[in-house]
Amino acid sequence: MLFSFIPSSEAELLQFIVELNMEKGAVYPGETVVVTGRVVNHAYEPTRGVEVLIRAGSETTKTFTTPDGVFRGEFVNFQRIPGTYTVNAIATWYEMTGFSSAEFQVKGDATPVTALQEKLSTDEARKYLSSNESDFEKNPIGQTLFKYYHNLLDELLAEQIEAGKPNAEQIFLEQQRKIAEVLRNQAIEERAPGVGTYGGYQYEGYIAGLNPEIKDLVISQLEFTKNNFADAQKIKEEIIANGGTYEEARQAYLDRLAIPKNILEQFNEKYSDESEIDESEIDESEIDESEIDESEIDESSK
Repeated sequence: MLFSFIPSSEAELLQFIVELNMEKGAVYPGETVVVTGRVVNHAYEPTRGVEVLIRAGSETTKTFTTPDGVFRGEFVNFQRIPGTYTVNAIATWYEMTGFSSAEFQVKGDATPVTALQEKLSTDEARKYLSSNESDFEKNPIGQTLFKYYHNLLDELLAEQIEAGKPNAEQIFLEQQRKIAEVLRNQAIEERAPGVGTYGGYQYEGYIAGLNPEIKDLVISQLEFTKNNFADAQKIKEEIIANGGTYEEARQAYLDRLAIPKNILEQFNEKYSDESEIDESEIDESEIDESEIDESEIDESSK
């Protein structure tokens, strides 16, 4: 009777054991993901020059083991949405293979839209999205994946449409702006204020024709009214922009234009005092001139 002299344990030496480690268990989007490990056989003997293919998400990198069986791989600027990712490492050398996997976290807040975009950015997704369903008539797995990725695409489009819709507050503000604009245009048409009230050739012509003694007073009054009107308009626009109703904005507008009596009296007293000073100066100069004229007349009569 013949017996095999090859121990059964030697059959296991044809496969590798891959020890896989993550340098960091958690990273942020944009950081470098570092994968390290060691490849040995079942007798824990290292092998030099073993090719190690490392895959994380849709990205892959390739490296080789050192004489000690150690390998290292990097994914620079790992731009992925927050979540848990699996790293797979496949070691091959001639007909010997080995496999191992590990997980790491990408920190941050994930949104449905970005999660769908991530799933649809893989080569597999692009393959099925760019194909026709008839291409997989005799391939049940292909049909399933075709429907899966097209359903994801429909979800993404729905998410984007929903994200583009204005919320209730935005709709309300837009309605208030439209109402305010319509009422403003109606008031302009009804009252026909015209142009050039506080500027332009009409204003300049009006100012030029004023009596010099009251010109400065009139200009000051017009500037005061113009600034008051501008402040009232600004208050109204801010109330509407911040979600207030048109009636609230209109009331604040009118309240700002309603100048208190004491402010008007102070304004009038200020410019009245200035005009009195100017008039007194004019009177004194006129008196001086009349005295000079009388003296000259007296001397000539002599």
